[in-house]
Amino acid sequence: MELNPGLKKPSTGAGLVHVRAVGSDDTLHFLLCSHEAPALMLVHTNSSSSAVHIDWEAFLNGNYSGSLKVVPESSVQFSSALVFTRLWEYDDVNDTADPEHLTPSSFFPPYELQDFSWDDLNTTINLTNHSVTLCGRNSSTSFRNGSLCLAFSAFGSKGRGAVWPGLLHNANSSQLRIWLDNVSPRSNQSRFALELQSVSSAAQRGHVDVLKSIDDEYTPSIFKVSQWVSSPSNASSAVLGYTQWKPVAYRTAQPKFEDATPCRHSNPVLVSQLPPSGWVQAFFRDGQQTSALNITFSIAGDPFYNVTNYLSWSILVGLGPPPLDSFSPLVLTIMAVGLGTPLALILFGGAGACIFKKGQHPQGYEPIN
Repeated sequence: MELNPGLKKPSTGAGLVHVRAVGSDDTLHFLLCSHEAPALMLVHTNSSSSAVHIDWEAFLNGNYSGSLKVVPESSVQFSSALVFTRLWEYDDVNDTADPEHLTPSSFFPPYELQDFSWDDLNTTINLTNHSVTLCGRNSSTSFRNGSLCLAFSAFGSKGRGAVWPGLLHNANSSQLRIWLDNVSPRSNQSRFALELQSVSSAAQRGHVDVLKSIDDEYTPSIFKVSQWVSSPSNASSAVLGYTQWKPVAYRTAQPKFEDATPCRHSNPVLVSQLPPSGWVQAFFRDGQQTSALNITFSIAGDPFYNVTNYLSWSILVGLGPPPLDSFSPLVLTIMAVGLGTPLALILFGGAGACIFKKGQHPQGYEPIN
């Protein structure tokens, strides 16, 4: 993990964290970018010695195109970027939690995340835990005491997130936890939605699959997993890049069952240009596949944002087959006890009854001596 690789002098316009995960014959590069709209990029190469190369002079002068490369360029097998472009706020006066069917007048002007001021990554980077937190805000009164934050974590092995929703990760994935904290809503019935844009080198349009999930102690009451995937057009069964999440958000910083609120996604739509992220524009070329969707939080009847002034959501970004939940040891133990005990009683009870019956003598007349 490194901050602003190759930059000799500190610069407020940089904002790039690079994580290099090396395999026996390939490398995964994760890049968290804070220049303009925040983004998480993933680049997979078939070389264990591939490296990030940045033309800092060109980039800092605004000449983005081609200033970020992974070399050798011929080793790049797949690349994608997930960009957080807008935060939508709407007045849900009728408590429907359905922004797709609201009139335009219900929406406040969106917060363009490319216009946010983002904190210095050097103050939150943790090279030991391979994590960093990025917080930003704009100049409006709504963000005077509030912020939008993204906490990034990379992993070297299989495991789970420490807090709910306890997403299952592996060494080919990284996690982002996104939260909105203490932002002043513009109405008493405000709800929020987050706009995401995805850029991919895959020729096929990205799509969202909703899969059934096994519920256990990690994410109580949630039975689904959503996956925004990008796969090559000539091998539709091979998923290359994915963004995975459980359709749940939380209204407090320390999640509890009663603080959970569902979230939903819109269908991805094609976008004609690259997202407003300097680093994404530095790496990708015009004409590559870009799509966008919205994640909406809450359902009808749920508390509005101003009840807690907090909202968090977590996602995974990775390569290869996405990690899927299975029964945990706790659930297996409960199932073994719950199903095994009655079965044992039936078996031992039946055997005992047979033994008792076999040991009885038939009743009749006793012989007379």
